[in-house]
Amino acid sequence: MTIKEDLVKKIYDKTAVVAVVGLGYVGLPLAVEKAKAGYKTIGFDIQQTKIEMVNKGVNYIGDILENELTDLVNRGLLKATSDYSFIKEVDCVAICVPTPLDEHYQPDISYVVNSTREISKYLHKGMLVVLESTTYPGTTEDVVKPILEETGLICGRDFFLAFSPERVDPGNKEFKTKNTPKVIGGITNDCTEVAADLYRNILEGEVYEVSNPAVAEMEKILENTYRNINIALANEMAILCDKMGINVWEVIDAAKTKPYGFAAFYPGPGIGGHCIPIDPFYLTWKAREYDYHTKLIETAGEINIYMPRFVVERSIRILNNQGIPLKGAKILLLGVAYKQDIDDYRESPVLKVIENLEKLGATVKYNDPYIPEFRYKDKEYKSVELTDAVLKESDLVVITTMHSGYNYDFIHVNSKRIFDTKNATKNLADRKNIELL
Repeated sequence: MTIKEDLVKKIYDKTAVVAVVGLGYVGLPLAVEKAKAGYKTIGFDIQQTKIEMVNKGVNYIGDILENELTDLVNRGLLKATSDYSFIKEVDCVAICVPTPLDEHYQPDISYVVNSTREISKYLHKGMLVVLESTTYPGTTEDVVKPILEETGLICGRDFFLAFSPERVDPGNKEFKTKNTPKVIGGITNDCTEVAADLYRNILEGEVYEVSNPAVAEMEKILENTYRNINIALANEMAILCDKMGINVWEVIDAAKTKPYGFAAFYPGPGIGGHCIPIDPFYLTWKAREYDYHTKLIETAGEINIYMPRFVVERSIRILNNQGIPLKGAKILLLGVAYKQDIDDYRESPVLKVIENLEKLGATVKYNDPYIPEFRYKDKEYKSVELTDAVLKESDLVVITTMHSGYNYDFIHVNSKRIFDTKNATKNLADRKNIELL
């Protein structure tokens, strides 16, 4: 029996031990699905708090049911550790670590490099390694593969390596890790086939094989660049419509009646999360290596980065029209999460809105039912209770996240003036104290 045949047999009879490195928004749901599929699953993270919570069956990710997590832990199908030596006993490992940008908007793949180096210390024959962290095309082949082959083991012969981009949309009620289609590209055909066999035994969504890791890496960046550019278009339309006195939300609603050739994207205070604000810059950085300047992508980035400042400029204008200076004004922001009904504020544009308002002398409070407190640039913020008194004392209420749990009638009745950046108040008939982005 060949190394490939042996691993595939373990995958199909569920005797393969699988692992996930990084237990965040991507890694923990993936680890849970692997365990639910019947595989003994080991999760790794450098944060001891996460390790302790997982091993107690306590959930910290919104898209996971805590009773499922607890059951998997109690049945011995899932455990967590901060000791990399566990790699010795695993057959398949997925790398789901952060890939942020540095202060110059250049890729920081140090987490990927460090994780790969740790895995290489315990790499053994017949093992499958899958990188899931979003990165620039070439990372799997040019960065991960050489590190693993420093062990003397040869990719495609002694071990298998593939890239399969994560597709996690926190808060999505329909598509989750289990049923979202998976793209896989391996270094060799055998690498692709082994990785595809594993995911077909875990997920319900289609597993789509591509010819190499670079294709899979590029397609992930294309997904998020597509959204980045179209959101930028909606934001630029909002800026222009504001100047022309046109309701951009009505424009979009009219445009989306066309049954073909148009997909609706909406403006807002900016873009957030770990993917859309970051991934396109991976591509613009890589493009320079080929002496190409990605004009459209970079322009879209500039527009989206400008939106928090535009929200502040509009807020100043709304207050000025009432004879209220921004300096000393009481501003209440509703929502810090980067999208509705989640507790994730990574890269949230609302953080920049707060920062810019405070720099100009405003007194800023916020309410977010999903984020009771957060830390930003060495400053602690705590959510205030959303009472009629808090609303009435605010010179301006800015709706920055359209949480479905907000009572917009209550907010409307008790607020002096509202700046709605998400069209959350669209169903309210009386709009005398409401301005839309």
